[in-house]
Amino acid sequence: MELKVTMNVTVDGVMQGLGSPDEDRRGGFERGGWAGPLLDPESRNYLNEVYGNAAAFLFGRWTYEVFAGSWGSGMADAADDPVAAALNNRPKYVVSTTLSQPAWEPTTVLTGDIASHVRKLKEEGEGDLVVPGSLSLVRWLLANDFVDQLDLTVYPVVIGQGNRLFPESGPDYKLELLESSTTSRGLVIQKYRPAGRPEYGVAAETWTGT
Repeated sequence: MELKVTMNVTVDGVMQGLGSPDEDRRGGFERGGWAGPLLDPESRNYLNEVYGNAAAFLFGRWTYEVFAGSWGSGMADAADDPVAAALNNRPKYVVSTTLSQPAWEPTTVLTGDIASHVRKLKEEGEGDLVVPGSLSLVRWLLANDFVDQLDLTVYPVVIGQGNRLFPESGPDYKLELLESSTTSRGLVIQKYRPAGRPEYGVAAETWTGT
């Protein structure tokens, strides 16, 4: 399987609490619900495509619980919504040391040697293994070279607080841009492939061609 991370972030890299004001108030976060007012037909079509093409989903515990509460089978129109239909019907894997009896089927809880679990999914499965959100898990997947594609939808807003995709100090990555597009409301959809570590040098030498 190809492991594809899909993230919604602000221009300043915040990914916390995008869905609603009360979705995630951890750390005193008070600026939730920033994504909805900016969604447009193009970004909705993109989300339908990403989730519709997923063969399975991989979550961290927090994001899994949020998705189960909002996209779960309790949605009245779940069967008619491409995102909800995919999330409800396709295999879901959640990394957790505390979740034992997930109510959102079909779900498999991954515990113990997570690297082995993820490696097995990638080697034995087919199609796209999509990771929505799941900040801590995504940081771990990137640091351990499990990510085949990193898709970022950047919203034209600066939040000024909240958890950001990349920590203040952490691993460095070189990214190869595969595709980029802009929607009518200014969302920028960028698809990247991790390409090892960055190269470092003197900017003046690059500008002069020396």
